[in-house]
Formats: sequence, structure tokens, C-alpha cells
Amino acid sequence: MSSIGIIIKGGLKITTKVPKPKFEPFEAQLKVLTKLLRKAQFTDFGQEYNFTELLYTPYNEERIQIFQNTVPIHTYETIFNRWWKNALTGEKNITWPGKVPYWALSSGTSAGASKYIPVTKTMLRSIQRASLLQWASLGNCDLPESFYEKAILMLGGSTSLEYNGIHYAGDLSGITTGNIPFWFQPYYKPGKEISQTKSWQDKLDKITTQAHKWDVSGIAGNPAWFQILIERIIEHYQVKNIHEVWPNLQVFTHGAVAFDPYRKSFESLLGHPLIYLETYLASEGFIAYQDRPNTNGMKMLVRNGIFYEFIPYTPENIDLDGQVNTNAIALNFNQVQENVDYILLISTVAGTWRYILGDVIRFVDLPNREIKIMGRTKFYLSLVGEHLSVENLNKAIKLTSEDLDINIKEFTVIGVKEENRFAHHWFLSTDSLSIDKDKVIERIDHHLKVLNDDYSVERGHGIKALYIDILPNQMFFDWLKADGKEGAQIKFPRVLKGTRAESWRQFVETNCELKINTPV
Repeated sequence: MSSIGIIIKGGLKITTKVPKPKFEPFEAQLKVLTKLLRKAQFTDFGQEYNFTELLYTPYNEERIQIFQNTVPIHTYETIFNRWWKNALTGEKNITWPGKVPYWALSSGTSAGASKYIPVTKTMLRSIQRASLLQWASLGNCDLPESFYEKAILMLGGSTSLEYNGIHYAGDLSGITTGNIPFWFQPYYKPGKEISQTKSWQDKLDKITTQAHKWDVSGIAGNPAWFQILIERIIEHYQVKNIHEVWPNLQVFTHGAVAFDPYRKSFESLLGHPLIYLETYLASEGFIAYQDRPNTNGMKMLVRNGIFYEFIPYTPENIDLDGQVNTNAIALNFNQVQENVDYILLISTVAGTWRYILGDVIRFVDLPNREIKIMGRTKFYLSLVGEHLSVENLNKAIKLTSEDLDINIKEFTVIGVKEENRFAHHWFLSTDSLSIDKDKVIERIDHHLKVLNDDYSVERGHGIKALYIDILPNQMFFDWLKADGKEGAQIKFPRVLKGTRAESWRQFVETNCELKINTPV
């Protein structure tokens, strides 16, 4: 056996066993906030909100309170329209010193196909540090020395970024992969050439044809796409499972969407069990990672350029459409509790300030600062990473109504599973006496592809089909009544999930003699 694996594993064992210096998350976060204020005090944002004066406040919880009272909570729209749009044109020192060299394209809003999230060089270093910490945590997994000598396959966006003469733009995974440390490059697959491929289908085809040449011990990426890739590889090589191609595959580091819906079908593609490790890497920063197997949460990174705040996920702080009350009281690490849901705010080395990330998290082990992602503040439909927001759905319906000259009064959509794929089942009501359901679903599908890049990618692959049923308008209100939700302020949910989706399915089947697949 090569000495390289022995050396790496030995080093990681030492790293995980050496006692770490004790520190309190609150103290670490206070230090992070102070560094952020000091670094950004001479930016346009820092001048607007008197960061220099904030640095003279007491170095304790009072500094956090004054910061919260001074700087408003921002949505993507408010911070982009007031600040980031200037940085996007190449202006310096807007919300972070210097120019922003990279912009990560994230899921669409009602205003356009994609959001532009700033990625500074400081943020890239922060992500690299977090990745190194996660790599070091593999010492907790009791892996053989040979694991560290083999390839890691990362399935992400294209490293061939769009350049407009001012900045580069692309998927965050493409940005970070194009900046991977030199020491990791010999282990990285699919390699530089394939990683530049822009077409997902071409990339999957190239990986499939090269797969037999690689000795892969770990994979990292979206569970939906890896399931599709592994199925292709198995079919291409006419084998029973992926371990006949990659016999040393042992670890799957996954993120982007919840893994549990995929687990059963994913494991049917394996020859033996894997170690699963979850990662919380958003376009805005690296938030947390699972540092040991068989745990219920991910460890938050509290000393890595991100300052966190927590808004209790309560009716007073969020409306039915997922809009956060920007006057809500945000808590710090000294004030949070286990098993309580919080809306996450972040301020970062990329120049985001008191930014609503859009995720709802819960502390499952507060002493170890371990969290779980409970969902989104808005009612996203994301079975395979399509990230459809209520804004996307509303606008697609509006445009479809205009296209076909019909009046759609109410609608909702549920996700359903069909074998190893998923589908969207739409329900809507209209006054039109005759309506072509195929045309309606074609128009909805078309508009969603334009509105949301992630949906466009997933459609036809992870999302196998779209179904539609036209229902009497009264049925929507009758179900609300049966669900105990009536009144002028009650809105029909645009996305139904879990027990409410099952309740809706049974209600429709009972009243309309329709057969609907069991919702996810």
C-alpha cells in the first residue's frame, strides 16, 4: 500500500483526536461581526450605517444589539436594488472592499430568471477553509488508508464561466471548482476538461464514458443528479450496481436537496452501503457540514466569515406566502434554543448584511452547534433541486392565463413520486367552458423554464412529467373549510406538502373520482 494514504489518514486521526481549544459560539460570532464591521467600514454600505462608530461600542452583546438596531434586515430584492446592482456594473467598495470578481447565479425570482449573489475572493477563501475542515472530519469515519489515495468525483456546474469584461458569472459549484486548491487537483474528477462542459447532458455522457478509468472512493453533489448519473453508468456498462465500476466507492457527501426521498432508490444502485455526509453550502456561503456519520445534524461554522442571526419561525414573523417580517426581532447565539425553528439571517465576507437566506433551521444539538434544515421560508417546491418558489408559480399561471385568454381562479401543485422519478401534479379552476389541458400544462411548463434556470435543467430528467386536473372553484374553498381554515385572510396554499398534500389528494379523489398518485 502506498505511504500517501497512511500519512493522510494518520494526520487526520491526529487532527480529530487532538483536544480543540474551548470556545463559545457567541464569543466567536462577536469576533466575526467585529471583523466584518472593521473590514467594511469604508465601503458605501459601511459609511451609510456608521460602521466606524459601531466599532466604538462595547465589545459584548450590546454591540450586536446596536448593529441590529442600525442595519435593516434585507431581502434579496432590497439589497440588490439598493446596493448590489451597482457592484454588478463593476463599481468598487459597495458592500465589501474592492470589486466583486464573481457572481453566483441562484434560483429565480419573479423579477427574472436568476439571482446574482456576490462571491468575493475572501468568500472563496472562507469556502476553501470550510471544505478543508470537512475533509479533515473524514478522520471520524474510520476509512481505510486506501480511501485517501483515490479519486473524488464532484458533480457541479460548469467551470466555464460567463465573462462580460467586468466579472465572471455562473453556478457557485463552477466558481469554487475552478478555484480548488492545487493539492486537491490530482484527486479531483471529472477533471478540468469535462468540468468546463456547459451542457448537463454532454457532461453526464462524458463522465459515463470515462467512469471505468477512474478509481472513485467518494462522490459529492446533488442526490438527484447522482442518481441519474449512476443509472446511466450502470446501463452503459451493463453491470448490476455502481460498485462493479467503482469497487472502492465509500462516501457520498450530498447537499442541495433533502436526501431521504432518494435513499431507497439510490441504495438500490449500490453493491454495499455508503457513508452519507450532508453539506450546507449555499450560494451565499458555507454554513455547516456533517462532521461525523450517524448524526442528526450539521455543525455550524461560527469562525469562518459569516455572522448569524435567528428569527423565530412564528406567525408573527412570517406570513402565509413566506414573506419575513423585516421588523422582527432577531436573536443571537446566546438566545437560541434547541428544537425551535428559526429563519436564518447572515452577514458575510461577500458583503451580504442581515440577509434573509430563505432557510428555516433548527438546533438539534446546541452544545455542538449542530443544526438541521427544516425547509424554506417560502413554499418552495423542490423535489430534485428545481427550487420553484411561489413567485415562480404565480407568474407562470398569470402568463398562461394571458396566453390562452382564460381566467384561472385558484390553483395548487403537489409533488408525486413515480418509480425512481418525480412529477408535478397541478390543480386549477377556471370559468372557461372548454379548455385544452395539454395546452395549459405546456404553457405553464414553458414559463417555468424561462423563470427558473434550475427547473429548466431538471425538467425531463428528475421531473419526469407534469399532470393537470381542472376542478370546480368551490372545491378549493370546500377543502379549506374541511381543513378548518376559512376567512377573508386565508389563502389557498400554492404548494401542498406532507399531510396536507395527502389530505388534498383524498379530498379530490372522494369528490371528483380522480386517481392521484400518493404525494411526496
